[in-house]
Amino acid sequence: MQTTALERKQERNEQLKERLLQLKEERNAIILAHYYQRDEIQEVADFRGDSFLLAQKAAQTDADTIVFCGVHFMGESAKILAPDKTVIIPDERAGCPMADMVNVDGLRELKKQHPNAAVVTYINSSADVKAETDICCTSANAVKVIQSVDADEIIWVPDKNLGDYVSKFTDKKMIIWEGYCNTHDMLTVKDVEQMKIKHPQAQFVVHPECRPEVLELADFVGSTTAIIKYCRESDHQEFIVGTEDGTGYQLRNDSPEKTFHFATKYLVCPNMKVNNLKKLVKCLETMGPEIYVPKPVADKARLSLERMLQVTA
Repeated sequence: MQTTALERKQERNEQLKERLLQLKEERNAIILAHYYQRDEIQEVADFRGDSFLLAQKAAQTDADTIVFCGVHFMGESAKILAPDKTVIIPDERAGCPMADMVNVDGLRELKKQHPNAAVVTYINSSADVKAETDICCTSANAVKVIQSVDADEIIWVPDKNLGDYVSKFTDKKMIIWEGYCNTHDMLTVKDVEQMKIKHPQAQFVVHPECRPEVLELADFVGSTTAIIKYCRESDHQEFIVGTEDGTGYQLRNDSPEKTFHFATKYLVCPNMKVNNLKKLVKCLETMGPEIYVPKPVADKARLSLERMLQVTA
């Protein structure tokens, strides 16, 4: 009987998984995968999570090698927190347009204009920017980080949508950088309203990187991890999801009896999706591409990340 293309792909994937297990043992490696990765990568990861959880795992691991399946700034954060480890990524083209929207010169100029302000930087940023930062945050702990800072003025970089959301939970003056996530910012009120008409019984859960007017339509606003937890624990059986579609893997695993509709077919991060199982195996074979962060930058950036980790998500 002739095998189908799907069967051949499944067979190749099984061979890749076997090779991966062998390489992990040889390299004493741990695989960290963001929730936005392809299903085939999330399936083989040692830990799946959002930026906060994966940063914690990178800082705590006893492994010699960290394979970070996400985007470049995440690999940098892992290297900063675990400088003695070898950190590799499946594809060095996995960048983050939002992280590229803030630069060191612009941030330094803003700091001069507001000398009494504390700099709070979203983890979706480069190591160079983190080195100019007082404390980092993720969407999971952003509000608590802002509340923990002993300053009346906050310079917030780089995501304006998350910054606007966080500003509603503080009386501090927020000076917000004009960056945004290309994927989340694409979701519109019209998209959500159309989905609500199609699925009137569904609750709308959304990530705070989306536009403020979209968040106003939500039944729940939270980080990727918070969305997953909310859907798992909720009595509701149907959800419209306003975050990257890779989250569907964990949502379906946690709640196979529930129904999830993504708010638009465009909620796909092309940078997250450049990684695949074949590249994951290859990077362990070749031990590259490897992440490097210059020591002077890493030493300064580490302070902002360690302060973040002290604030519970």
